[in-house]
Amino acid sequence: MARQKRAKARGAAEPAPLAPEARARLESQVARVVGLLSTDVEPAALKIQVSPDSQDPDWDAHLIAALGTLSHPAIPPLLAALFGAARDKIRRKALKKTLHRLKTRGVAFSDDLLPKEEVRFGAPRPGAATVFVSPIFGAGESYVILEGPPEILGGNFLVARVSDQEGFKECVLLSLKRQQQAEVWGRFREQGLDQWFSPPPAYAVRLLEEAYTHKAGAGAGAPQYGALREKIFRHWGRAAAAPDLDQELPAPSPGEMPRLLDHCRNLALDPLFLSFLPGPEEIAPWLAKLKEVENSPLVLSDQQKQVRIDGVLEEATRTLYPLETRAGWGRRLLTTAYYLHLSGREEDSRAARAAAADLADPNRSALYGENPCLKKPGAVCRAPGL
Repeated sequence: MARQKRAKARGAAEPAPLAPEARARLESQVARVVGLLSTDVEPAALKIQVSPDSQDPDWDAHLIAALGTLSHPAIPPLLAALFGAARDKIRRKALKKTLHRLKTRGVAFSDDLLPKEEVRFGAPRPGAATVFVSPIFGAGESYVILEGPPEILGGNFLVARVSDQEGFKECVLLSLKRQQQAEVWGRFREQGLDQWFSPPPAYAVRLLEEAYTHKAGAGAGAPQYGALREKIFRHWGRAAAAPDLDQELPAPSPGEMPRLLDHCRNLALDPLFLSFLPGPEEIAPWLAKLKEVENSPLVLSDQQKQVRIDGVLEEATRTLYPLETRAGWGRRLLTTAYYLHLSGREEDSRAARAAAADLADPNRSALYGENPCLKKPGAVCRAPGL
């Protein structure tokens, strides 16, 4: 009971203890850093001596703490380079705690070593103008939320639903008190939208501007946005200032593509990619074909059966994702790669970026094989309702 109380008091942000083999790996990496600190080494050379894990915040927290035991002026810049952009609570807490300890031991570093933290929704700074965007859902739809003091727009919560196919679906300006804001976020969670991203404000403005100027017509909600555009530009910035995703996320080299595309086979079933799955009605005929292969009265070897299953999956992919829609799916993959990047999931981000580049490749042919993020082996069996 006492141990449980201590664990609870430690809080969810504390890292779990390392296993013996992980502890040995950690000590080996720190030893390599120690070996270089006595030389006139470049920061990049130190950085390659350690291996952060974007999927394991506990490992990174232990790595931060272990490096923080080295009272050397090269350590704070190294920690900032490795973890300065981390947004999760475990890494941020470990980083701040370690830098504080280094400073108390007399290790000097600049006060602006770390970038300023982005404000989380529900607790904006007084006078702040913040943005939140949802993952892509449905057929290319997203929510874009601008939050700021009511004197900017006349309300404190602008909620827009935009589509890359139709422009604005809706846009409403709300004046919400704290409890009402919590209720709004609760309704989003009920719809399955429980993960949000905070890109640079100009990026959110660009999403709104793309919806407003969509060739298919701006759609419902455009007049509301149009009346507020100039005020939004003054406080959230203009679309031209948004990051260029092709430069922010450079395409992988040809040598990296096979590994990253193979990673997409698992990444495709991540909740962020649920909108890439067709609905149950679209999948039902293909599921029936897969069951026919499985239950075929013919005597098939395992290899023959797998060839037939692969054929059904190839045909389903070409039908559900026609060639003329691939450019749109590529843009959605690139956008989702950016959101993964904002979340600190760099390997997943690069895999999604690779899938986007693969769809944009003009040299693809029918013999090359289907994009692994669209062709998801087993995904048809996991669709809701089937």
